[in-house]
Amino acid sequence: MSLHAPTWPGMFLTAALLLGGCTKDSSTPESGQEAASNTLDKLRAEADRVKKGGAASARPRQEPEQESRLAGLAAEMGDTGPSKLRLPSPNDTVHVDTVAMKLTGLQSSHSVKGSSGKTGLGLTTEDLFLRVELVTQNVGKVPAPLALDGAWLTDAKGQTYALARDAQAVAGTRPLPTTWAPEQRTEVVLMFELPPEAVQDDGLALVVKGAGGDVRIPLR
Repeated sequence: MSLHAPTWPGMFLTAALLLGGCTKDSSTPESGQEAASNTLDKLRAEADRVKKGGAASARPRQEPEQESRLAGLAAEMGDTGPSKLRLPSPNDTVHVDTVAMKLTGLQSSHSVKGSSGKTGLGLTTEDLFLRVELVTQNVGKVPAPLALDGAWLTDAKGQTYALARDAQAVAGTRPLPTTWAPEQRTEVVLMFELPPEAVQDDGLALVVKGAGGDVRIPLR
């Protein structure tokens, strides 16, 4: 994965994320979240320092082939944008404890950008980012705790894909809700990274862990 932007601060950010890799967590959820947060903090601090007149840090050495390939993907996405995917049929409302959830949108792309557009942070991957959009509402009469940062995807083969924490920080819902008040209605975006073939897997589903157990929301 790379970061892309037209300025020197963006070039530094690109190199930093290429070295750090993408967000397929190889550690515990806590350490992965902390690492992603620290990386983004460092990138933003460097960008702010350069904007105030400081010299840009030297770019770490990168593999030319990988950098060229990712740059090509980023340029391609700049022209075509994300691809909207067909929602499953039926697309029933699913309940995780007292929180009702309904899938409202699916998009895949090689690149994602933050809300600030071309001047903001961006990420690129050789796999695909999958943007999962949900509308949620607590239909119970008491507050409902729910940790969506522990949600994951699973396919027909049983392969699982954790939340892409760096993409979530850049382009997802920030921060993710942890408690829904009675009747609270919230639109949520979850970001994942997975191979292109997995995006088209007929068994692909979002899994959310509730107090009553795991709940599957079909995506295909």
